[in-house]
Amino acid sequence: MLKPRLPSFAFAALAALTGARQGPPVPTSRPILFVTQVPVVSDYLTIASTFGNHEASARAVARGGDLWIRYADGTLRNLTAAAGFGTPAGFQGASSIAVREPCVHWSGTKAVFSMVVGAPTAPSDADFRWQLYEISGLARFAAPVITRVPHQPPLRNNVSPCYTSDGRILFTSDRPRNGAGHLYPQLDEYEEAPTNTGIWSLDPESGELFLMNHSPSGSFKPGVDRFGRVVFTRWDHLERDQQADLDRMGLGNYQVFNWSDESPSAVRTGSTLELFPEPRAQWIAYVNSTPGYSGPLAGWKPYLAGIQFNHFMPWTLNQDGTEEETLGHVGRHELFAMVPRSRTDDPNVTAQTFFPPLVSNPRPLTSFHQVREDPLVPGSYWGIDCREFDTHAAGQIVRLSGRPILNANEMVVHYVTHRDTQAPTLTPGPDHSGFYRNPLPLSDGQKIAVHAATTRKEQNLGTPTAPRSSFDFRLKELVLAPNGHLVAGRALTNGITKRVQYYDPFALVTYDGPLWELDPVEVVARAVPPLTAEPALEQPERLACLLEGVQPSALRQYLAQSGLALIVSRDVTQRDKNDRQQPFNLRVPGGAQTLGAPGRIYDVSYLRLFQGDQIRGITNG
Repeated sequence: MLKPRLPSFAFAALAALTGARQGPPVPTSRPILFVTQVPVVSDYLTIASTFGNHEASARAVARGGDLWIRYADGTLRNLTAAAGFGTPAGFQGASSIAVREPCVHWSGTKAVFSMVVGAPTAPSDADFRWQLYEISGLARFAAPVITRVPHQPPLRNNVSPCYTSDGRILFTSDRPRNGAGHLYPQLDEYEEAPTNTGIWSLDPESGELFLMNHSPSGSFKPGVDRFGRVVFTRWDHLERDQQADLDRMGLGNYQVFNWSDESPSAVRTGSTLELFPEPRAQWIAYVNSTPGYSGPLAGWKPYLAGIQFNHFMPWTLNQDGTEEETLGHVGRHELFAMVPRSRTDDPNVTAQTFFPPLVSNPRPLTSFHQVREDPLVPGSYWGIDCREFDTHAAGQIVRLSGRPILNANEMVVHYVTHRDTQAPTLTPGPDHSGFYRNPLPLSDGQKIAVHAATTRKEQNLGTPTAPRSSFDFRLKELVLAPNGHLVAGRALTNGITKRVQYYDPFALVTYDGPLWELDPVEVVARAVPPLTAEPALEQPERLACLLEGVQPSALRQYLAQSGLALIVSRDVTQRDKNDRQQPFNLRVPGGAQTLGAPGRIYDVSYLRLFQGDQIRGITNG
C-alpha cells in the first residue's frame, strides 16, 4: 500500500467533495463510479483508442485524471484524492496519476481499477506502467483506502480488470505470453504496433497467474456476464503484414524482416516469408493491375481474390480459459452483411452482399466495442460500433441479443442510437446526435453513456503545446428522441475542470479546461454468476474413451504432461450453411461428402496445421 499524500483523511475528503461545480442533479438510484481524463487529441495508440490503448507513456495518456464517485443525489467525490493519490492542479510530475476502467465487486463494497503513477519531471521518454489497484470505502462518509493488487506482473501494463465468480481478477496485459522479456512488446498483425497479449487470470492471494487466451492483435474490456461467461472484444485482423506488402509495392520503407526464431540469440534473416494466411486483397489487386509484373509473387495466384478481414468481434471464454469462441458462435455472416469471396474461378463461390435468408438479423455492424450486459435482460449486450480511428472509440450505441440458448442465426442487432452516429461527417443530418462510448444500462432501467457533441473527426482546436480536443466527453443520461432512438440528454455533472502542465514527453504541454468523463460503472451488489469451466466430453468422445478403456481425466493429464494437444474432427466436409464465400462442395475421397450445389467438388485429402511464430521485425516502425 502506498503512503497517502495528504496528512489527514478529513482534509482530503473536504477537498474531494468540493472539487467540482455542482448543479441540479440527474437522479440515479445508485452511485456511479467513473474516471476523469485530461483530453488527449491523438487517437492512435492512446488512452481512448480502439486498439493499442494500454500504454502508459505521457504521449499516450496525459496525467491529471482521477477516480470519482457520483452519489445518487448528484454529489461528487474525488476518491483518489481522498485516498491520498494524485496531484492537484498544476505541474503533473512524480506523484501524478491517470486512472481507467473501474469494475465493482459483486458485493458492491469495493472496486478494482487500473492506475499509472508518475510522469516525467523533465523532458524524458521514461517508462511508466499501468498497474491494478483496489479501492474500498465507497460509501459517502467512509474513508477510501487504495491498495495495489499483489502478485500482478510488476513491469507490464495491466488494464481492464474485472472480478471472476471465485474472486480471481481478470485483466489484459502486455506481458509476453510466456514471460520472455526479449519478446516484449508483442506487435499486432495490422500496424505492427504494441498490443496486449490477451486476457490474464490472477489469484491475488496465491499469485497464480495464467494466460486465458492468446490474441495476436489484442483482447479488450473483459467482463463476466450473468451466465458466468467472460465476454470481451477481440481484434481479429487475420491479414498478412501490410507493411511488408507496402515495401514490396514500393509504397513504404518499413524494412520488415523475419528473425531466425523466437530465442534471445535469434539473428535477422533476409526473408519476409509468410506461409499463411492468403495474400491481402490489396496485394492481389497490385499484381493484377501492374502490366508485365515480374517481381516476387508472394502468394499471388490467378484465382485468388485476396483476403479482407479486419473486425472487432464479441467473444466469450469460460472462467478457466476454455471454450473460447465468438459470442454465440456469431460471425461475419450474421453481423457484417458484406463478406467477400475467396476465389474467382468457381461460380459457386460468391460474395455475400447482404444477410442470407437464414439470418434473423437485418442490421449490419462494423465492430462491437466496450461490451456491457444489461442487468435487467441477461444475455442482452450493449456496445459501440465505431470507426477504427478519429473518434476515440466513440460511435453508435448498439445492442446484441446473445443468450446462450440462441443460435447465431437467431441473434439480432438493435440500433440504440441512430445509425448516423456510427461515423464522422462534415454534413450531419438531423439524426446525428454526436458520438457515444461506454454505454451503461443501470439496474433500475435507466440508461447512461459517455457522449461527445461533435459529429466530425477529432481535430486539435489548439496548438501542440496547448492542445484542445474537439471531443467533449461527458456522462449523460439517454432519453428517447422522436425518431425512436435514444439520444444524449442532461449531463450527470456540471463539468470537472482542471489546469495542468506535463511533459509529452519532451515538450511542456499546458491544458486548462474540462476533463473527459469516461468508464462509468454502477455501484450495486449483484448476484455472483456461476463459475464456468471446461464442460464434460460430449457423447462421441466419451464413447471413444470408453472403447479404448481410457479415463478422460487421465487422458487430459497425459496430454498436459507431454505438451500435446488432441484435435477431434467429426465431419470436416460440413461448412456453415450461410458460407458461400469459400469452397463448400467438400469430399473425403472414399468417405464422407457434403454437396451444397452442383459443380466443382473439392477433395479434403489431409489436415494442415500452421504454427504462428513471433519473429516478425520492423526497422522503421
